[in-house]
Amino acid sequence: MEFPQQQKPAGEGIIYPPGVKEITDKISNDEMVKRLKMVVKTYMDMDQDSEEEKQQYLGLALHLASEFFLRNPNKDVRLLVACCLADIFRIYAPEAPYTSHDKLKDIFLFITRQLKGLEDTKSPQFNRYFYLLENLAWVKSYNICFELEDCNEIFIQLFKTLFSVINNSHNHKVQMHMLDLMSSIIMEGDGVTQELLDTILINLIPAHKNLNKQAYDLAKTLLKRTVQTIETCIANFFNQVLVMGKSSVSDLSEHVFDLIQELFAIDPMLLTSVMPQLEFKLKSNDGEERLAVVRLLAKLFGAKDSELASQNRPLWQCFLGRFNDIHVPVRLECVKFASHCLMNHPDLAKDLTEYLKVRSHDPEEAIRHDVIVTIINAGKKDLNLVNDQLLGFVRERTLDKRWRVRKEAMMGLAQLYKKYCLHHEAGKESAQKISWIKDKLLHIYYQNSIDDKLLVEKIFAQYMVPHNLDTEEKMKCLYYLYACLDTNAVKALNEMWKCQNMLRGLVKELLDLHKLPVSEANNTAMFGKLMSIAKNLPDAGKAQDFMKKFNQVLGEDEKLRVQLEMLISPTCSCKQAEICVREITRKLTFPKQPTNPFLEMVKFLLERIAPVHIDSEAISALVKLLNKSIEGTADDDEEGVTPDTAIRSGLELLKVLSFTHPTAFHSAETYESLLQCLKMEDDKVAEAAIQIFRNTGQKIETELQQIRSTLIPILHQKAKRGTPHQAKQAVHCIHAIFNNKEVQLAQIFEVQAIKLLVRWLLGMKNNQSKSANSTLRLLSAMLVSEGDLTEQKKISKSDMSRLRLAAGGAIMKLAQEPCYHEIITPEQFQLCGLVINDECYQVRQIFAQKLHLALVKLLLPLEYLAVFALCAKDPVKERRAHARQCLLKNISVRREYIKQNPLAQEKLVSLLPEYVVPYMIHLLAHDPDFTKPHEYEQLKDIKECLWFMLEVLMTKNENNSHAFLRKMVENIKQTKDAQCPDDAKANEKLYIVCDVALFVIANKSTACHLDCPKEPVLPSKFFLIQDKKAEFSFTMIFTKTTTASDTTSNTSTNSSPLSSTINKNR
Repeated sequence: MEFPQQQKPAGEGIIYPPGVKEITDKISNDEMVKRLKMVVKTYMDMDQDSEEEKQQYLGLALHLASEFFLRNPNKDVRLLVACCLADIFRIYAPEAPYTSHDKLKDIFLFITRQLKGLEDTKSPQFNRYFYLLENLAWVKSYNICFELEDCNEIFIQLFKTLFSVINNSHNHKVQMHMLDLMSSIIMEGDGVTQELLDTILINLIPAHKNLNKQAYDLAKTLLKRTVQTIETCIANFFNQVLVMGKSSVSDLSEHVFDLIQELFAIDPMLLTSVMPQLEFKLKSNDGEERLAVVRLLAKLFGAKDSELASQNRPLWQCFLGRFNDIHVPVRLECVKFASHCLMNHPDLAKDLTEYLKVRSHDPEEAIRHDVIVTIINAGKKDLNLVNDQLLGFVRERTLDKRWRVRKEAMMGLAQLYKKYCLHHEAGKESAQKISWIKDKLLHIYYQNSIDDKLLVEKIFAQYMVPHNLDTEEKMKCLYYLYACLDTNAVKALNEMWKCQNMLRGLVKELLDLHKLPVSEANNTAMFGKLMSIAKNLPDAGKAQDFMKKFNQVLGEDEKLRVQLEMLISPTCSCKQAEICVREITRKLTFPKQPTNPFLEMVKFLLERIAPVHIDSEAISALVKLLNKSIEGTADDDEEGVTPDTAIRSGLELLKVLSFTHPTAFHSAETYESLLQCLKMEDDKVAEAAIQIFRNTGQKIETELQQIRSTLIPILHQKAKRGTPHQAKQAVHCIHAIFNNKEVQLAQIFEVQAIKLLVRWLLGMKNNQSKSANSTLRLLSAMLVSEGDLTEQKKISKSDMSRLRLAAGGAIMKLAQEPCYHEIITPEQFQLCGLVINDECYQVRQIFAQKLHLALVKLLLPLEYLAVFALCAKDPVKERRAHARQCLLKNISVRREYIKQNPLAQEKLVSLLPEYVVPYMIHLLAHDPDFTKPHEYEQLKDIKECLWFMLEVLMTKNENNSHAFLRKMVENIKQTKDAQCPDDAKANEKLYIVCDVALFVIANKSTACHLDCPKEPVLPSKFFLIQDKKAEFSFTMIFTKTTTASDTTSNTSTNSSPLSSTINKNR
């Protein structure tokens, strides 16, 4: 290239481009900038092939690298000089015109400092800064520095500068030139030093990442581009920190786990050599170190698109092993990880299931709690993410010993049920998969804890049948839910409504007491009601205090009482209930507090008594649904139930609600629909409809004449021609609805007369007038005549049964009073006891219940416990099982009473369960069925009755009780029957029963032959001490073999061991 005549240079060898005057420190900054721009233009237009110009301007190139320019205070001058130097490196490449290493270092550090100008994209000089960057990147000018010993300082400064200036105002080209510049240094150099690596990695640390997102993106892209080269350097860094423990190699050592997470997210290839080091760290003896590694790996394995588990199975298996770590925080972290893993990697659910199973039984409450949270969170995202086994773990934890865990499990299942069964968010198949949840949640209502019951009520109101739905939608939900529940769940739901109704009744009684004048008796009654209400609330101790406070507020605030009365009123609607609850809560909110436990407790009460589901409108909606099912226009099949099931369950639901919300049924429309049900052929449907009329129709006679005229003929027909159950319910219905009762049955008066006599005697509490003797003779005659005193056979079998039951119950009632117990003869006691073997099932059932109730309250003397031995002969298995449970309960109550009451030691004869044996032996000896003492079948019955009682008594050998029983029976054999001491046959039967008892005791226990220092006391009323010289000996030979365990009538042709034992005991 030909240049025109040049100016004479100011210094030796310096030639300036045409038109450019000498550039020295003698000129102003503006003039210097003006001249440098012309120089920049010249260099920009030059290329590498311009050998003549390159030689011509070599002096200028050297001059521009002088200290004067490199340290010039004017930034515009520095920028122009930097642009010139960048072009000089381009033009003279691959050899730079500067041979001094120090000079090269100064130049590149100078250029690097100028790159800071890239930060301000709005600067007038930004284009020139961009040109500088572009030139350096394109030419790879910094590669010249590889020849310098301390090139690392230059590279570090360059990288720091570029990462600091990058921002969101830069376009893609700026970022790409920066990447080109840095990646060429990494990929074409001999390696990356730790200091240079730190300048890249520091941008990945969360704190820096949040400060400059663009620097993070730049570092991320740079690492992706240079992964093959930089991976070795990264591996070396982590090896020194993780394995060798050299934390001093880098200031980033404390951030290794954050860096591993970020690098893995950028490109897992960056950590190819690092992962085995993490497996080593997972086995560290330091719990905190294991925890840190587990936290890291949890993020790596759980990341959305991570394939680490499949690519590195040994590391995955090692990580799973930490689920069983001895360190609690480590196990907790593993469980938390499982949630993300299930959501992001469903294919790993099988691996996780077994480990979550173990952790669901972890001794730490927090871990069991988090297992539930993990499974439920995954299930809420997608039900297919959790298998049946995982849901089974949550199901188990609903019975956990800790309330926090139980609550989480129950609430979690409730949320799944609402999402997939109620809202059908994942179709019918998913709903079917968890259809068991509704039953399981309601089954929990059987638990004793009031917290569990309250939570079930809350779940029912918010998740199973949400109270905020429209009435029709809400009742449709309830209608089909009830149809799909299993038997136990239905019972639990019925019990829930019953408990809520009972609590409403208690609150009503409390409010009624507020209307009475203040008195001591009234205060006592109020206190009793408050205690009863508190028992139905959580934390009974606090509940009592808060209920007392609430009662005080009620007494002072009449408006509050009015609101509460409205809330529990039978006519209160659901919408009205919400308003009342809101008003009561608002009144109790003042003064406002961050936490108000008193208000929370009152809310618990209000939630239980407020009618949030059932009112007149709701019942009407239910009846309409029932009609649709009857007509065949309902969505029964879509809801998964048959029309017949829907009709039956719907009527059962209405029947239950008729007990708890009878007033809600009182409308002509509702009764018209129920009349249609009465006319249906299905017996169960008609029976339920009658029951509903019986429970709700008290005002039909006076207010709904049209319904009355239609109902009467139907009830008459059902009473005459319906099934036994229908007839019974129809009679009850007529009795309940219609007040005009002209016929009173004689047996009602007789039963009431018996009750009147007993109440009168109990009020007198003495027998001075001998009235008790005559009453007992009357009752005994009633039992002897089997309920027909006149013996004219003009009374029905059912009435005779009722009278026998009344007579037996009356004797039992009188026996509870000591003055009357003394005059009850053994014969009268036996007549009373034999009622438990009555031919009528209902008589046996009710008498046993009354007997048990009186005994368990310690109201009846011990001898009446012997009556349960006769239940061994009951033909109904359920009755025998019930009697055995009664025995267990009574014996347990008496033993516990003796333990807790020191004074009871003085009354052991009347309290100790073992003392029932003499009464039992005497009662069995006088059993009317025991007529032939040598007949095998009768002896077998006696043995079964003895075994029925002794098996329960001899469960444990407390205080050598088995030997005590043996000695007691042996002593009885040394007495005579006080009831008939001179009757040889009676005494023989007594001794035979004793022999059988000894045989049963000997077969039950080997400890019975031990010595018994304590002398048993026998009741003189039943046993008469005989003359020691008298001898009674009976020989019995049995043709069949019987053992104490002969509950299945084992037989043998060998000689009878029972016979030999009896003779031996004599």
